[in-house]
Amino acid sequence: MEIIKVSPRGYCKGVVRAIQIAKDTAKAYPDTPIYILGMLVHNTYVKDALKNLDIITLEGDNREELLNQIDTGIVIFTAHGISDTIRNKAIEKGLHVIDATCPDVKRTQDLVDKHVADGYEVLYIGKANHPEAMAVVDGNPKIHLITSIEDIKQVHITSKVFVTNQTTMSIFEVADIFKQIKSNYPQAVFAEEICNATRVRQEAIANLKDVDTLLIVGDRSSNNSKRLADIGRQNHIDRVYLVNDVLDVQALDLSSSKVVAVSSGASTPTYLTNQVIQYLENPEIKVDAIDISCILG
Repeated sequence: MEIIKVSPRGYCKGVVRAIQIAKDTAKAYPDTPIYILGMLVHNTYVKDALKNLDIITLEGDNREELLNQIDTGIVIFTAHGISDTIRNKAIEKGLHVIDATCPDVKRTQDLVDKHVADGYEVLYIGKANHPEAMAVVDGNPKIHLITSIEDIKQVHITSKVFVTNQTTMSIFEVADIFKQIKSNYPQAVFAEEICNATRVRQEAIANLKDVDTLLIVGDRSSNNSKRLADIGRQNHIDRVYLVNDVLDVQALDLSSSKVVAVSSGASTPTYLTNQVIQYLENPEIKVDAIDISCILG
């Protein structure tokens, strides 16, 4: 079996930054309750490793409902961004606020805010209930969430139109939706905001040749990991698997695989991906459990 280690793969700078912020917070405030409003990054192993640092992850789609569960201590906003509404409410509650929003995500949010202030209505391409999209839309009637080409038909705008997107979308999906919006709104202003980490990882998968099996190491809650798997299928790779870890890979029948490519989502710990590669190189050495202590580095 030939193994192709796709590059780049794994953590992006925004994820590294968010995890470091959480670790630094735990170190600086050892006797203070620390909460994260949603998963810091979309990986269950990272969540479990943070729990070992006494950082409590509150899970759910509604950030306001999660915030209502916190009465005192520190609240960390995740890498996916937070709306002004939730930020202001946290401050009003007297909580110590720490923002781990990815700078690329924050830039997109600021771009949307600027255009709304300038009199535009915004078509924001994103995933329903994804925290990054929810932070941008935030119930603003001037910002319309577009999850597919079909959604464009439900929007009727007579003012200026600004179009942008969630940073972890598929480059191909966004291109298709942009094309349709351009047809409906020829004068629209476009800003494609897929972050560079997402783009280069997707392009690496799209450019794979002569691969019969693709393993994407990533959590099933991770949008960017799922997009990598989708692009692998669009690239006509015979077998594409989204796996959490080496335990999932050990359960697969790869006996007919001749060329296996391995990549991972931007929120996947390097430790997990390395374990997968090591197993593929030495399948006689089995792994019985994942060592959580190795997750945060």
